[in-house]
Amino acid sequence: YRPVPALTAKTLKRAYVQLGKGNLTLLVTLTSMAGYALCPASLAVSSGPLVLLALTAGTAACSAAANATNQLLEAPYDAQMPRTRNRPLPARLVTPLHGATYAGIMGLSGVTILSLAVNPLTGVLGAANIILYAFVYTPLKRVHIVNTWVGSLVGGIPPLMGWTAATDSLLQLSDAPGWLLAGLLFAWQFPHFNALSHNLRSEYARGGYRMMSASHPLLNRRTALRYAIACLPLCAALPLTGAVHPIYALLSLPANVAFIHASWRFWRDQSDKAARWCFWVSLVHLPAVMLLAMVCKTG
Repeated sequence: YRPVPALTAKTLKRAYVQLGKGNLTLLVTLTSMAGYALCPASLAVSSGPLVLLALTAGTAACSAAANATNQLLEAPYDAQMPRTRNRPLPARLVTPLHGATYAGIMGLSGVTILSLAVNPLTGVLGAANIILYAFVYTPLKRVHIVNTWVGSLVGGIPPLMGWTAATDSLLQLSDAPGWLLAGLLFAWQFPHFNALSHNLRSEYARGGYRMMSASHPLLNRRTALRYAIACLPLCAALPLTGAVHPIYALLSLPANVAFIHASWRFWRDQSDKAARWCFWVSLVHLPAVMLLAMVCKTG
């Protein structure tokens, strides 16, 4: 038995950032803002700095809640892996009750902000993402490799939240740009995560996780390449919706080709070095194609 160490304001702040997976939450929030920014003014039913601020705060809170709940459920297994054993719960920096309270407050706050200050549809998407990540994806990680597809679906929802924040709609033909952006995020997740998990496959196996990189390494690399290729037509289709200028298809081509090449090297070489390169290229690819979409936005 070890007593929980005393918390200072500084360590508590750090613990909350770690519980909410600050870097991942930042990425999720930025992708939701991209969905909002991509919406042409002619389709927006609500806009302005207050709506964007509410979207940002609500999305960040929902992401933090989902990540904190994920760590609550995985704390015994995180303690077995060097990469995760220093997280707040395995390290006993905070108690499970403290972590659960944090997750509950963030989740309730996030869904409430999105529902009341943005619109109910965006609030429903925020709540659905918490449930999907924390209570479907998280337990599936120890059951079946299909968890990767579920996790990628989670990553595709934030751009839709940004889109619905502006349009309050998902089922109109004019909502195609939002769905394409969500599809791009869904596809991007595979080469990004599969390359990362390749170098962590021994840790996942030690922790008892059913990840493609550990149990199906060839499928892991092939899936990464397949979805990297899918990013190219998704970007090329975006100008067809009228949301971005046709030149976007040409400007986004170099980033997509580089991404496909890095994924192809990962598939061919099967090496840790190729996996690391694919992962780093993915970190450049996503902001590149999203920023280009903002620059090429019509209207």
